[in-house]
Amino acid sequence: MKKIPWLIGLLTGLVTYTSANIPLPTGWWRASLQRTDGHTIDFNVAIQYKKGKPVWYIRNAAEKIEVTAIEQKQDSILVQMPLFESEFRLQAVNNNTLRGVWIKGTSSTTQVMPVVFTYNQPQRYPQAKHTKRLLTGRWSAVFVENSNPMQAVIEFKQNGTALTGTVLTPTGDYRYLEGAVHNDTLHLSTFDGSHAYYFRGTVHNDSVITNGLFASGATYHENWTAQKNEQASVPDTLAAVYLKPGEEYLNFRFPDLDSNLVSITDDRFKNKVVIIQIMGSWCPNCMDETAFLSDYYKNNKQRGVEMIALAYEYSTDFKRSQQGLRKFQQHFNITYPMLITGVKVSDTLRTEKTLPQITRIKMFPTTLFIGRDGKLKKTHTGFMGPGTGIHYEAYKKEFYAIVDELLKQGS
Repeated sequence: MKKIPWLIGLLTGLVTYTSANIPLPTGWWRASLQRTDGHTIDFNVAIQYKKGKPVWYIRNAAEKIEVTAIEQKQDSILVQMPLFESEFRLQAVNNNTLRGVWIKGTSSTTQVMPVVFTYNQPQRYPQAKHTKRLLTGRWSAVFVENSNPMQAVIEFKQNGTALTGTVLTPTGDYRYLEGAVHNDTLHLSTFDGSHAYYFRGTVHNDSVITNGLFASGATYHENWTAQKNEQASVPDTLAAVYLKPGEEYLNFRFPDLDSNLVSITDDRFKNKVVIIQIMGSWCPNCMDETAFLSDYYKNNKQRGVEMIALAYEYSTDFKRSQQGLRKFQQHFNITYPMLITGVKVSDTLRTEKTLPQITRIKMFPTTLFIGRDGKLKKTHTGFMGPGTGIHYEAYKKEFYAIVDELLKQGS
């Protein structure tokens, strides 16, 4: 990345000024993350002020992410996302333009991407007045990385030339996508503080899409194609988790966010249905699952349900993991224990080091259901979140049925 003076200043920290802050114009802005290949990942932000303090709303289709941790010193602005290790450091070029960087923590190096915010831009991609292409429906897609294909399903909803949708994979969904159809090209994107995704494809007719590009973050990309198929389904995956032969019980003991050791054998979990959430504070699908689980726990713990989150973080540094997980705990008002395993998500031996009774954990989130007798009864990999509509409702129905059946057993 080219080192230019304003960028060095932003990476170093906010510039301090003694004069008063100048409010930014309220309304819709378009943010464009600049990739090294020349493509941009665009999204929209509504800037407002409440009681004199700035509040940003990041829009992805039906989702609006409220951001309140905003510090402004004259023309320098620090914006910390409510979840994930994610922030913007920006400078006001003029009343209509902000320039800076998006900084995201990862398991290795910190990712830094240049970004430009432009005022009075409620749309993220060019949008023609009319189009002959009709994409609404279910599509069978193939994503290819280094000659390795992955089957997926794309669901589009089109309103004129405006386009929304999501991608369903064996691991979960790509959450809320928003964009447009412009001539024979579709554009979709999403940004939630962790995901920064862009999809482009050539629409040959109402049932074939080719020349697809999927861009993630600063450099990653895949190619994809799709054909309309209302019967398309996410393929079965070999990523399911099972007990190893001869095993029936889990056995673990890890510190919670206050450094108190918690074990699955503690008295509070005896004769209870216990749901184990295998997650990480870096994981957007875990974010959606946590919102669901936290609400479910508040409404059902009196029935004999307990939950435990086991976190696999980017680092073995306890304080760094604690900080990321605190965001989750506070944002979703989590009242069940969140335990820090102390093992990096990138560790190939993460399962053997933490849950040696089960086969390898391949997906995040993964959910384990323990019966009243303490035995592992069922596992579920991945999560279809609220951005998937009917699939989210189907998941909730299945979840309710599993827990209700386990509560009956041994009661």
